[in-house]
Formats: sequence, structure tokens, C-alpha cells
Amino acid sequence: MDDRPRNLREMLAEAKDTSELMVDLAYASLFFGDPDMAEEVDALEETMSELVQDMRGVCVMAVRSPKDSEGMSSVLQVISAIERIANDAVDIARIVTHHVGIPVELVADLSNAEEVSHRVLVSEGSHMAHRPISAHELPVQTGMRVMAIKRERRWITDVRGDLIVVPGDVMFLRGSPDGITRLRELAAAPVWTPPEAPEDGYTTDLDRAVDVLVDMKNLSEVAVGLAYSALVFGDQGLAAEVCQLEDRLDEMKDKLELWVLRAASDKADPSPLRGLLHLSQAAEDIGDQAHAMVWLIEQREDVHPVLGLALGDSDDVVVKLPVGVGSQSDGASLAELCLNIEPGFTVLAIRRGGQYIYRPRGSARFLSGDEMIASGPDEGREHLAMIFGWRLVDHDGDGDTRLEALETAQYRG
Repeated sequence: MDDRPRNLREMLAEAKDTSELMVDLAYASLFFGDPDMAEEVDALEETMSELVQDMRGVCVMAVRSPKDSEGMSSVLQVISAIERIANDAVDIARIVTHHVGIPVELVADLSNAEEVSHRVLVSEGSHMAHRPISAHELPVQTGMRVMAIKRERRWITDVRGDLIVVPGDVMFLRGSPDGITRLRELAAAPVWTPPEAPEDGYTTDLDRAVDVLVDMKNLSEVAVGLAYSALVFGDQGLAAEVCQLEDRLDEMKDKLELWVLRAASDKADPSPLRGLLHLSQAAEDIGDQAHAMVWLIEQREDVHPVLGLALGDSDDVVVKLPVGVGSQSDGASLAELCLNIEPGFTVLAIRRGGQYIYRPRGSARFLSGDEMIASGPDEGREHLAMIFGWRLVDHDGDGDTRLEALETAQYRG
């Protein structure tokens, strides 16, 4: 680990990215029933533990006065929350490695989540083969990002843009299910059919539990995304939304436990239901950690500026944009804009009249005066800004960009 970044800002960005990668891989190992991938989550936990230890050491060394300690305490709180999220990912992965078991209905329902895991084998002669990852612009072209690559018996989790894809690579990705068809075309892979749960004609307690668990997965991920956004922007409204999401996750976990217990009485072998309880606990705790991060904003505590800088440096950037009058987004629905495909951004929330609509559905329409918060690849940020009627400018060349309104003709034409 000698090549780990020693700068706190860089280490925080790496820790955030690593924890998110661990959660993504953990859910993917569950979806594909892949113990190798689950074991890779365990390996990443060791990396995370060493990184967390280094960050705590840097925080202690940086304190020179009581005032310094107040700022650094906020950094330590966020570090602790990120570490706990990584631990939750390990708990999810152990459902696979410890053969806890999950119902087939859950696997089918996970393919209908707002963001899904997918894997694809790269074929010789495909558009992807023998080219670097960056050349494909997958987050922009497909709305999916590469989490890891399995090359023969070796796992590559630090997937950089200059990595050359070779035939036989198995790519593991996460993102919008709408991008799977295009992704498989690029890899020259066969048409994929998602798993389906058996149809029995009526809704059972197990069906309800599975549906709630998928909603918990989605909401916990939204809570974390909004928590990072609240820290970047110092936004108390977003912090309040995270608090509400945590309360909802608590309520959903209580309902799920009841339905799982009821469903157990109808099954000859209820052991696969244990996985649902494990997953609900992990999803609920991820929501708790999101709330722990925004507690700083809620209590108007001093937040060290390194947090905003580090969270803005991670693989996925958080962007806040107003809807420009007459822009391409003004009056358009989320489904019509296809932001998750190009430029590859996930809309976390829309602020309208002082209220937040989090993880809006495809039918939601943007109106001038709305404020949109989204996360996605840094390379797609300029395109996203143009869709909402703005140009990103950096007059001083210091990386601190501002918004300038575009002329209507420029982005309508």
C-alpha cells in the first residue's frame, strides 16, 4: 500500500469511491450468485481499513489548536460513516460466501431496481476489444460505469481509463437498466433476458417483503447520494430530506420483518428468508450512516472544507443546476431527456418551491425555476449543464467553475 495517496483530500475521495464500489460489488455478487466477487468485497475491506487508519492518523496530526479539533471532528465523523457503509457491504457479500440464501423472487426483483448490476463478456472482434476503457465513454453511451473486470483468475477493481479491454474480459457494471442493450452490442454479447420470478397469480407476504427490500435498497442509495450532496453544498434542506429517508427506512424494515415472519410459516424450508433480514439490516444501517454524515449540517456544526473538496474529487461528481428558462430541460420529462444514458447522470432530487422530490420517476417534468441535483461522471458535466441551459466557465483556470446562461438559440438549435 505504499502508493496510497497521503493527501487527506485524496484519501477521502478514495474512501468514498471504495465504499461505493464495495456496495455495488456486494449487490452484484448477490444478483449473480458469484462467491468470487463476494470475496473481492472482503479483500477491499482490508484496503479500506488501512485507508481509514491512515486518514485518522492524518486528522490527529493536523490538529494544532482547539479550533482545529472542531473542524477535524467533522472529518472523523464522515470517515466513520464511510467505514460503516463499507462494513455493511461486507455483510451483504457474506450472504453469498456464508450461503445464507435468498429467495429467487429477490434476484428477479433486483433486475428492476432503479440502478442495476450487470456483467458482460467481451468478445473478439467487438467494438470494445483492444481499446482503452475511456474510448468507449460507457457512462455517457450506456449510463453504466465499470465496477470491476475479471481477467482470467484476476480481479481488477481499480479500473482506470487507460486500461485496455481484451477479449475474454468479464466486465461488471452498474447503472441504468436502459443501457444494457447498447452495452451488449458494444461487447458483441448475446441478447440478455433478465430473470423472472414465477407467476402465481396473487400477492404473498414474501412478494411484499421483496418489493419493500428493493425499495429500501434504492432509498438507502439515494440517502447516501443526498448526504454527500448536503456536505458538498452545505444544504440544510437536503440534510432534512436524508433524515426523513432514514425514518422511512426504519419503518420499512419493521414492515419487512413482519412479512418475512409471516412468509416463513408458508415455506417448508424458510432458511432462504434469512437473507432478506440480513439485507434489510444492511440497507437500514446505510441510511443511518447517511444521516450521521448530515447531522453536522443539521446541527450547524463547522464542516471542514476538505470534505466538500474531497467529495467533489471522487469518481462520481455531484452537480446542482437550476432549470434555465427555455432550455432543453424546461418542460421536458426525465424519460424524454434520458440523462442516465447521455451524459450518464442519475438525478438524485429536484427542488421545487422549497420541497425536494428525491429520485424522481421518468414521468417527472422539469420546470423553469426548479433546481436539479444529480451525480455522474465528471466528463459529462459540461453536457449536462448545456441541457439545463448553462455553460460551465473557469475564467481563473483554478478549477472553480461558475454557471453562465446560454442563449436559447445555442442550445435549441
